[in-house]
Amino acid sequence: MFDVRLGVLDVGSNTVHLLVVDAHRGGHPTPMSSTKAALRLAENTDDAGDITVAGADRLVRTVADFAGIARSSGCGELMAFATSAVRDARNSDAVLGRVRDETGVDLQVLSGEDESRLTFLAVRRWFGWSAGRILDLDIGGGSLELSTGIDENPDVAMSLQLGAGRLTRDWLDEDPPGKRRVAVLRDWLDAELVEPSKAVLAPGLPDRAVGTSKTFRSLARLTGAAPSAAGPRVKRTLTADGLRQVISFISRMTAADRAELEGVSADRSRQMVAGALVAEAAMRALSLDTLEICPWALREGLILRKLDTESFGDVVPTTAT
Repeated sequence: MFDVRLGVLDVGSNTVHLLVVDAHRGGHPTPMSSTKAALRLAENTDDAGDITVAGADRLVRTVADFAGIARSSGCGELMAFATSAVRDARNSDAVLGRVRDETGVDLQVLSGEDESRLTFLAVRRWFGWSAGRILDLDIGGGSLELSTGIDENPDVAMSLQLGAGRLTRDWLDEDPPGKRRVAVLRDWLDAELVEPSKAVLAPGLPDRAVGTSKTFRSLARLTGAAPSAAGPRVKRTLTADGLRQVISFISRMTAADRAELEGVSADRSRQMVAGALVAEAAMRALSLDTLEICPWALREGLILRKLDTESFGDVVPTTAT
């Protein structure tokens, strides 16, 4: 039996997250520890599209610290990957070289399609074959992933530059955001999602619509879903009606006030309005009244693919640019 303690280091647009699990092929990965740090890498990207020196310095220090935690936790292997902020950076090669040279960690960059496919794999394994055709939505800091399929490999997997952090920086620079600006962003999102939604629905209507990511978990909590303390197996949903009410409420609040709400972390409070608007627009474009929240997402998908292949080199292609 393949039995190993794995560390998964996820460098996102806002945070760095280290998940340590005990896992074996055919079994359920068991979380042993979870460590997070706010990095705000997207905010440390200049107008030319380069990660700043200060941002790269923080990234190197954080990766070094978390690699040390993985070693002290007894991880047999550390799978380290980065998503939108590093993927989109013009100087990503230089930054990745610094990370590798100064920490010994070979930080892999996932393409948007890789993110979407691996997240879909996690959702499929969580709900099983009886779920039928699954449609999954995942909102990150830099991108929105959409996928659908009846197997473990989705029929459609796409990534759109509609992340909550990206839209906050580009559209909602006031705190709280202006009512007019929110309305304009709503209209713009509707237009941006017309063609992608057609492509996602083309293979067939979903039997189950799912939301993954911290943004969807927070939005579901704000509409009355069970807290995280209730455990991952409690059914949680997000309805379109509940989401509209949440948007009306949080769009009038400052980021500091939103951070006081249960389920909203301080490092994500500023981008919650944009995240909620993306979720609303995607559900509207796809004619979804309800999403079921899945506790597994990209990190778990990467672990599952690792267990399937027993080789990190086979997990995903390196797509650093």
